[in-house]
Amino acid sequence: MTATVGVPAMSAEPKAERIDWWRQARFGMFIHWGLYAVPGRGEWVQWNEKIPVGEYAKLADQFRPDHFDPDEWAQLAKAAGMKYMVMTSRHHDGFAMFDDGDNPFTSVNSAAHRDFVADYVKAVRKAGLGVGLYYSPLDWRFPGFFFPDLQRENAEAMRAQYHRQMDRLMSNYGKLDVLWFDGGEMDWLNFGGDWDGAEWGVGWAKRPNGKHYKGGFSWGSDQVYSKLREKQPQVLVNGRADMPEDFHSREGDGALGDFDNTHPWELCTTIAGAWGYQPNMKPKPLKYYIQLLANVAGRDGNLLLNVGPGPDGRIDPEQAQRLREIGAWLDKYGQSIYGTRGGPFLPGAYGASTHRGNTIYVHVLQWPGDKLTLPALPARIVRATLLSGEKVTFSQDADGIKLTMPAAAREAIDTVIAVQIDSPASQIAPLKI
Repeated sequence: MTATVGVPAMSAEPKAERIDWWRQARFGMFIHWGLYAVPGRGEWVQWNEKIPVGEYAKLADQFRPDHFDPDEWAQLAKAAGMKYMVMTSRHHDGFAMFDDGDNPFTSVNSAAHRDFVADYVKAVRKAGLGVGLYYSPLDWRFPGFFFPDLQRENAEAMRAQYHRQMDRLMSNYGKLDVLWFDGGEMDWLNFGGDWDGAEWGVGWAKRPNGKHYKGGFSWGSDQVYSKLREKQPQVLVNGRADMPEDFHSREGDGALGDFDNTHPWELCTTIAGAWGYQPNMKPKPLKYYIQLLANVAGRDGNLLLNVGPGPDGRIDPEQAQRLREIGAWLDKYGQSIYGTRGGPFLPGAYGASTHRGNTIYVHVLQWPGDKLTLPALPARIVRATLLSGEKVTFSQDADGIKLTMPAAAREAIDTVIAVQIDSPASQIAPLKI
């Protein structure tokens, strides 16, 4: 039975309370959608193919997503078992998916003539999901991003756009739950590099680890953060804009990383292909996503899984079907994901574990043999069962725990064993396998 995760009402909560609903949610939908959907070669198509700014801007005349239905997106997220959504309000190409006054480079001034952020926020809120927006302060149209000191006036114009647009997003769309920044750190200026000298063979070089941008330009992030907390005190902020972070972002399948139950974190990755739309990108088998979700939750993180709708506004049917399959699995096993914390058994070749109350959920993704051996617990096991209620044979002594199941009873994707103990699992320090 799927656990219910509520989104809190607006309040000036301390950080720990502010993030509680998000930690319980565990699973969300990321949506990268904008002008880049028209050529269909990913969200970095303008940069990768060096499309001139003026030529790229003409794509706005072709942006007519006749099948855009945010209610359908939200219902798909719910069917997938996701508890919150994050949509790109503006990516690095500078095209705003919301009303930005006289700014001509927005969806309101495109052939669509729609404020997509407004429609999206309304639909997600109506569906009872957490409302999140992605925003990139950097803008490829501004030379000041690449030469913030040489092109100081231009960099300051980019900063003014950032402050103005953040104010609009924080003021015009009601309560927001997540604000997902990208590319707004000082050290990201000129993609983390510096220009030094003008001789052939001397030029751009990436800053070494520990070396920071030393120029005179500033994003003014402290001012943005102050206004953000004034207007949206409950909103959660990731760590990509030189602001105090509520959670840390790990990006891509290869960034799964280690167990961390001290700093809230989230792994974001795509269901198929680039973040932005690419046609005919096939999702991986269901097993891949379920095991990824178990591994993320077992490391005490959240999973934000991205889809890139096409230029007509529709999500690829095969990807949508895979999302529904994930949701069907969560309908059965969601209690081992939602509202849990990672551990106490640390991830290993066997899989991972989560816990809530006096129950430890062991996600066995790969059986090492006839038995699974786990470290000794400073608590007594009361019973061990599958979530269906079927008993699992176990033994416990000072040397450790052994769980035994016939091969026929094991799940090919994830055998979830609920181990009930006589004390709260949260009191047990992480145990290395």
